[in-house]
Amino acid sequence: MNRSQPIRAKSGTNHEGTSAHNRRVIIDALRLNGALSRADLARATRLTKQTVSNIIDELERDGLVVTQETVRKGRGQPSTPYALVPGGAFAIGLQIDRLVTRAVAVDLVGTVLVRAEADLPPDGPANGARVVLDLVAGVRDGLSALARESEARLVGLGVAMPGPFGVDGADNDQWMMQAWQKYPLAETLASGTGLEVGLQNDAAACATAERMVGAAHGVDHAVCLYLGYGIGAGLILNSELYSGANGNGGEIGMALLSPHDPGRTSLEHRASLASLYQHLQIDPAAHGVYDEIGRRAEADDPRVLEWIASAATDLRWGVHLIETIFDPQTVILCGGAPEPLARRLIAAMEPLLPSTADRPGRMLPRLQLGLTDPWSVARGAAAEPIGRAFDPRFSAILKVAGGAAVTTG
Repeated sequence: MNRSQPIRAKSGTNHEGTSAHNRRVIIDALRLNGALSRADLARATRLTKQTVSNIIDELERDGLVVTQETVRKGRGQPSTPYALVPGGAFAIGLQIDRLVTRAVAVDLVGTVLVRAEADLPPDGPANGARVVLDLVAGVRDGLSALARESEARLVGLGVAMPGPFGVDGADNDQWMMQAWQKYPLAETLASGTGLEVGLQNDAAACATAERMVGAAHGVDHAVCLYLGYGIGAGLILNSELYSGANGNGGEIGMALLSPHDPGRTSLEHRASLASLYQHLQIDPAAHGVYDEIGRRAEADDPRVLEWIASAATDLRWGVHLIETIFDPQTVILCGGAPEPLARRLIAAMEPLLPSTADRPGRMLPRLQLGLTDPWSVARGAAAEPIGRAFDPRFSAILKVAGGAAVTTG
């Protein structure tokens, strides 16, 4: 097993009473790097070889880790790599958007196994809640048909929808889903499915998908600029998703373009897909809108290019704001925009405004294209219960350079 890249892993601790944290650290290292030997895991996590061996044995018994074929390295002792068992755990992810809902089932490594979508009725959760529950039930049945033990290994349901959450006085704002946000969604889903439910905004879920399989994979500090019906930012800080005090971290779409604007125009009112639909006088509820926008962008439709020129100016300012406040390694444009539109938009945003990120020796571009898959939000939502069950958290006991352990709140 020849590795040219350093192994990525959080630190474990050899102090007593921390086995749950160390177990999560081992699982996280295997998810990030793929198969690793016990020696590799001990070096990367700074755990003793005995501690690693005990955890690996436990994970094998639990059906989460499997032994792979022994590898010989030159004249040295052969090593046995261990890998996660994809079917060791499953989760369901649900996206609730203004007009459509999507659900996916994923395994422990994030592979999508089942997916389905349905139109949402215009009256909000009054009838939409039943549609959502039926969709989740259908995906769950599909998962059970594929994997016999899926019900026993189903760790939860992750839900993503547009924010902000808990904000009053915006009932007439078309960019916000006030009826759904005021509805006891998590409680309804938990009662209707019997699963533990986690709720986050769509930008955060899309950032999680980027971290799993996209441009943010292996990046410790990244901000995912989510372009959908509205605009948001998923914040990956110190390798963890930051959601803020009320789950509204990264709601950059609500940022005012100018405090002196009498109309209090926000970024998403000028540069979101909703503003594009208005500009083109397209009904966003019409079927095939995603493909139509993509075709028109690819054909350099003058009306689309006109919107791009205007939106790029405002999004360029958004990138400047993100870089100045969060100092990320890169900003990733992702979300529900078709790839031809997203690529033209990124090109129009160059050159970016000067910021603290404009420095020599950069390893990653300041701005790059991420996922443009409409299913990425649901996929990222499914990662939330997986992470809740298996990811190490900075609130756990960490090992500092000097070898002491500290507990962070």
